[in-house]
Amino acid sequence: MAGQESFETVNKCKTRLMRGGKGAPMIFLHGARGASAWLPFMDKLAETFELIVPEHPGFGGSDTPPWLDNVGDLAYFYLDLIDHLGLDGVHVVGTSLGGWIAAEIAVRDTHPLATLTLVAPAGIHVKGVAKGDVFMWSAEEIMKRLFHDPKLAEKALAQPVPEAEVMIQAKNRLALAKLGWQPRLYNPDLYKWLHRISVPTLILWGDDDKVIPPQYGPAFAELIPGARLEVIDKCGHLPQIERADAFVAKITAFITEAAR
Repeated sequence: MAGQESFETVNKCKTRLMRGGKGAPMIFLHGARGASAWLPFMDKLAETFELIVPEHPGFGGSDTPPWLDNVGDLAYFYLDLIDHLGLDGVHVVGTSLGGWIAAEIAVRDTHPLATLTLVAPAGIHVKGVAKGDVFMWSAEEIMKRLFHDPKLAEKALAQPVPEAEVMIQAKNRLALAKLGWQPRLYNPDLYKWLHRISVPTLILWGDDDKVIPPQYGPAFAELIPGARLEVIDKCGHLPQIERADAFVAKITAFITEAAR
């Protein structure tokens, strides 16, 4: 199954979406590398949920609107998108940059949300625990540090990259720099407001995350009331890719339990 592509215009920003499956609505917010393709983990989630995968404003096939200055702008945009799509009881899942956006959404307004899942999110700073500096790493270094299993990185690096994808990744890197260059991938004020999140929250982390270290997981869990932290073993920064079955199983089980 492949998600159906469509475009929605919200706040004068034409936004690319992929959509598939049936069930309760779930929005998946991608990380810095974007969401140009419908991936196997999306198929798995779409077996249970109506999965909606937007490309953030500034990324991929979406417009770069003049109002886009920071992650807070994206949080308000997604609240407007949820309203535009007529969704309620939405399960929001965000990974890395998308996890940061998801947290910023939830501190502003949880009324349209049913649950929140943050997967190795950026957004806060833990004193003494440095993140990997993705802005200073080469493309090859980034790929090698995304995974626990070096064979996955080698396989990805061996694949030819179409010119169109090269251009998309250049656009995505520019958007990421605009959103997270200074301070590096966090909002100095976010930690003060995470207590406002009032929906069931799952925090997922790979135990061998070299981009945002697993020590950030307990920090998020302490700041979000009632949050559950789960660690996926033998896994790097992309559990949805490296450990897709465990990723989907943990999210599905969490949402099923939250609905009881």
